Amino acid sequence: MHKKFPNLELRQPLYYSWKNAIRFKLGIQELRDYEADSLYLTEVYKRAITLFDSVHQSNDEIFVVANISDYGYGITSRHKLNVFLKYIKQKDVLNKLNHTIIPYVYPEDDDEGDCKTHRFILKCKVSDIKYLSMIKAICNQDMGVKPSIHHEIFFINIKKETIFLIYDDRGCDILASSRESLYHIYKEYNDWILDYDRKEIDSIFS
Repeated sequence: MHKKFPNLELRQPLYYSWKNAIRFKLGIQELRDYEADSLYLTEVYKRAITLFDSVHQSNDEIFVVANISDYGYGITSRHKLNVFLKYIKQKDVLNKLNHTIIPYVYPEDDDEGDCKTHRFILKCKVSDIKYLSMIKAICNQDMGVKPSIHHEIFFINIKKETIFLIYDDRGCDILASSRESLYHIYKEYNDWILDYDRKEIDSIFS
């Protein structure tokens, strides 16, 4: 991270913190529906998984990073298990899980000054995780649909030098150490780029 993404903090909004980045729209607002089998969520899942597959291959080594906020209630092993255990194919992979406590990643929201962020980092291969299920759970976080993951989950591809973040059912950020690494995604999924940021994104790749 220090070498390829200097001074980048793993926190939202990720897109606005890095030049070589694309923000994609996952959910089509006019179709928004809170039913688990709705056309809205079906499209959200399809786009999220397609974009993930466009960046990652099964043999790629990645870091899966989870930011879990501690508002003074304490973080137990249950939090670790909920985030990772369901989505890891071989449980011995969890032996590589690293846990650190860092200052709250959103200090501007910490009026009392007592919040912390627990950061869990798992180095593994894409093939080690049930990423289809994990991506759907991340997309479900604000939809009242289970299973759901309510924490920030970053997928950092070591070889391709990319960072993949689904911030919720509305959208997804993809960052890269170089503009060239994202060009094929920019061209192939251009229709999915968020219109609000399209002008700036187009300027990067023009």
